[in-house]
Amino acid sequence: MPKIRILVVGCGHMGGAHARAYHALEDFEIVGLVARTDGTREKLMEEIGEYPRFSGYHEALKRTRPDAVSINTYPGTHAPFALAALEAGAHVFVEKPLAQSIEAAQGILALARRQGKQVLVGHLLHYHAAYRRFIDLAKALGRPLVMRISLNQQSDGRRWERQKYILSESSPLLDCGVHYLDIMNRIMGGPPVRVQAMGARLGAQPAPTHPNYGMLQAFYADGSVGWFESGWGPMMGRESDTLRDAVGPEGSVTLQSPQGSPASSGRRTARLILHSSRLDAAGDFIQPDEVEEIQDEPTHRELCRLEQEYFLRAIRENLDLGDHHGHVLDSLAAALAAERALAEGRSVDL
Repeated sequence: MPKIRILVVGCGHMGGAHARAYHALEDFEIVGLVARTDGTREKLMEEIGEYPRFSGYHEALKRTRPDAVSINTYPGTHAPFALAALEAGAHVFVEKPLAQSIEAAQGILALARRQGKQVLVGHLLHYHAAYRRFIDLAKALGRPLVMRISLNQQSDGRRWERQKYILSESSPLLDCGVHYLDIMNRIMGGPPVRVQAMGARLGAQPAPTHPNYGMLQAFYADGSVGWFESGWGPMMGRESDTLRDAVGPEGSVTLQSPQGSPASSGRRTARLILHSSRLDAAGDFIQPDEVEEIQDEPTHRELCRLEQEYFLRAIRENLDLGDHHGHVLDSLAAALAAERALAEGRSVDL
């Protein structure tokens, strides 16, 4: 079959990782790299070789006429770039969040259906064996469930500059929250019915801006609850950066990764700690905690390759991505509700 000609838009951390995947996969042919500045793109091409380079997206889209577009830019551009790609007859891979409103996200997916094109949203944790196992174990803990997830990121330099730019558009509750609300929803069996949130601005930030620290609380129809916490910036400590924990009547499961964030570049071993609530007649625990290890976890680049292999399958085999789109819309709606709750100081019903 002919190669899928793909235009890569954004050559930073995520865009660079996806470009490396397209370069390595024989069924893709990169027809252009789009970046606002030359630095990240030049560094990428030192590794994967020379490709046509562009500074403007719409010019690149017109000149390359790609079969697919990979959108890895700041969140505010995701929706308009995806719409332009679909209107040009291309399939779309787009990093999360798909859009900054539910109406815009629904419009993208409706256009994709009319055009007969695939849209895959970059929820990287779907391809992560440790998270899949965590979801399965958490589902077996009974109901109601309590979910506790945090992703705090100490940052400086270019990373902090990038995060401050994102904060001009949204809070960590949207940018990171869609990932972990998706995990919660998959464990709970559906989206929350109510969301509330709190947040704070820590340190000097550009104005207007969203808080660089936030926490959301999600309430589910069966009485289950969950919270997600995320803070960015040089003021955040490293000791409590991540927590992934589910607690139910039957016990709890905790996902530990010694290297921290799933964006780590080195090999890792994940640890799942299983705790049973069962007691004997004397009121003592019947069994000790169990530790399940998942050896040799994939690196960030390998996860991106797995994701792009699935994008390739979706195009080649015309896979039905309806379930994926449903989860994307559910987690996006909850994250947007959290931002609204944060701004208005009240609970938001879904």
